[in-house]
Amino acid sequence: MSKILFTDQEQYLLMKHPYVKAVSKKAITYTDEFKAIAVKEYGEGKFPRQIFEDAGFDIEIVGIERAKSALKRWRTAYQEKGLEGLEDSRNSSSRRLLARELSIEEKYARLEAQNALLRAENELLKKIDLAERLTI
Repeated sequence: MSKILFTDQEQYLLMKHPYVKAVSKKAITYTDEFKAIAVKEYGEGKFPRQIFEDAGFDIEIVGIERAKSALKRWRTAYQEKGLEGLEDSRNSSSRRLLARELSIEEKYARLEAQNALLRAENELLKKIDLAERLTI
């Protein structure tokens, strides 16, 4: 049976992760950067467990079924709308700002995620450019 609710301790641990925007008893909201990285790695043949564990998540807390279903949703959204499909569509002005200063490790992880997202975008643009040149 898959994990349904998070304990207070699990929520606390998840919220400290640089790829997590929000956590409730029932759900995790991941950053757009992580979604892009995960979709890219999934497309390269990595399994959901490996993607989440490589990103520093405890799969026992997240739950393998939750990881699989998230990747399936993100992949579908990416196929339909590209990177825009991975963006959080909720009103950005309603998000609370982080009340604490990010640690060096958290800043580094965010920069790594941003770098991976930019690399994925560049690869996509290269493929589009090549496809356009081949159709001419």
